[in-house]
Amino acid sequence: MYLKRRLGKSLTTLRGLHFGYKKKRKSSHRYKVTVGIGGNIGDVKRRFEHLFNCLKKEKRVELLQTSLILKNPPFGFANQDDFFNSIIVLQISMQPMQFLGYLMRLEKRFARKRSFANAPRTLDLDIIFFDKRVVKSEKLTIPHASWSSRESVLIPLSELKQ
Repeated sequence: MYLKRRLGKSLTTLRGLHFGYKKKRKSSHRYKVTVGIGGNIGDVKRRFEHLFNCLKKEKRVELLQTSLILKNPPFGFANQDDFFNSIIVLQISMQPMQFLGYLMRLEKRFARKRSFANAPRTLDLDIIFFDKRVVKSEKLTIPHASWSSRESVLIPLSELKQ
């Protein structure tokens, strides 16, 4: 069951059992990482719940916080269903490239297929921030290159600060 709130004509927030979550105790892992999650194929909210449970069981990560879920229109390739997006905050001990590999394996586990830029997808996991690090490589840019211009990141991120 999700509590819905309309933010405007095309934006809706959803708060559920695991989205709006905050852990109470400290983690022993070294790095704090903010990850954007999204998808628009199939039952995305259910997939987010499965991801939450998967991360809670994983020893290499500690789930600290989740934002509300934002339903928003697609950008780039506009001829597709609306997206659901959220933010998760993790504590990890992996280095950035190792963590990127971990996220890509998670996407694959949740049936992500890469066809073209901004294509519909089952699950998209993007590293938004990795502690206070700046990384610029061919495969990885941290902070995420367009985080500050996307409602799909800014709205859930602002909710975490409250």
